[in-house]
Amino acid sequence: MRLQTIDLIYSWVGPRAQITDCWQHRKSRPWLKRYTAYSVRQDPWLDTLVHIVESRQNRPNLPSDQCPFCVGGLEVPQPYKIKSFINRWPAMPDERCEVVLYTSDHDSSLGELQVDHIKEIVDLWAVRTATLMMRQDIHSVLIFENRGREVGATIDHPHGQIYAFDHVPQRTSQRLSRNWRPDSDQQRRLIEINGWAAWVISTPIYPVSIEIAPLKQVANLSALTEQDRINFATILKDVLQRIDQLFNSKTPYMMWINQDAKNHSESWLNVEVVSPWRDKNVSRYIAAAEVSTGEFFNPVNPEDLAKRLRLLSS
Repeated sequence: MRLQTIDLIYSWVGPRAQITDCWQHRKSRPWLKRYTAYSVRQDPWLDTLVHIVESRQNRPNLPSDQCPFCVGGLEVPQPYKIKSFINRWPAMPDERCEVVLYTSDHDSSLGELQVDHIKEIVDLWAVRTATLMMRQDIHSVLIFENRGREVGATIDHPHGQIYAFDHVPQRTSQRLSRNWRPDSDQQRRLIEINGWAAWVISTPIYPVSIEIAPLKQVANLSALTEQDRINFATILKDVLQRIDQLFNSKTPYMMWINQDAKNHSESWLNVEVVSPWRDKNVSRYIAAAEVSTGEFFNPVNPEDLAKRLRLLSS
C-alpha cells in the first residue's frame, strides 16, 4: 500500500485561510506506519461494501482532561479559529480522511457559533471539497459530523470529518441517479431563509430527520456564492438550534452534506440532519426486524414533528 508523504494543514486564524504545505518524510510521521491491514469487501448477496480497518481498533481513549483538539493538545499546539488536518486514525488509506475543528472552544457546538464563523467553516468545506475532487482517485466527497456519544463521537470537542471516496457510495449514487430534489410539501416545511429551505423528511428512519437545501439548483459547496454561503450558514444555525431546543438539551445528531460526484451532472446540494432521540435521553434503536428487512418503524409522526419545530424560535 502506498502512503502519501504530503501533510496538508489548513488553519483559519482570521477572516482568510492560511494554507501551509508541509512536505515530510514518512519517518517523521511514525503514526502513518500503523495504517496496515485494510480491505474493502462486498457482500455477494446485498452488494453492501464493508471496510475492514483493524488499525482503528487501537485508537487510544484519552482522559477527559487531555482533549487532542484543544489548543496545546496533541493535534493543535498553536491557537486557531478553524482547522483541518489529516485524520491520525483514518477509516480509509491515502490521506482520504480529514478532521475539521469548528472552534477552539471545547464547550461550544456548531449551532452555537456566530453566522460569520459558520460561514468560514462552509468556506473551508468548499475548499476541501474542490481540492479533494481534483485528485484522480477521488470520485465523491462526504462532509459529516457525529455529535454526542450516543451516535459514536469519541471526542466531545466540536468537530466534523471529511471522507473522500475512490468510488460513489451506493446511497449517494441512488440519490444522484434518481435526481434528488427539494421537498415542496408545506406541511413539513420548517423555515425558508433567503433562498434556502428546511423540512422534516417524509420517510424518516430516525425520529428527528431534517433536510436543508437551496431552492435553486447548486451542485456542490464550491459552486455557492458568498451570499449563498452566508444564507446556508444562517439556516444551518437555525435548524441546529431548533433541534437542541426540541429537547432543551445538546441533542445528539448526525449531519452530512450530499454533493455532486464524478460522472453525475444533475446533482442538487443538500444537507441531512438526524437524531436518534425520540424523547429527551431516550434513543430509538434500529433493531432486528429493521436491520433484517431494510424496512423501518418510526414512532414519531413527521408532520407532528414539523409543527413542534416550527413553534420553536432559533
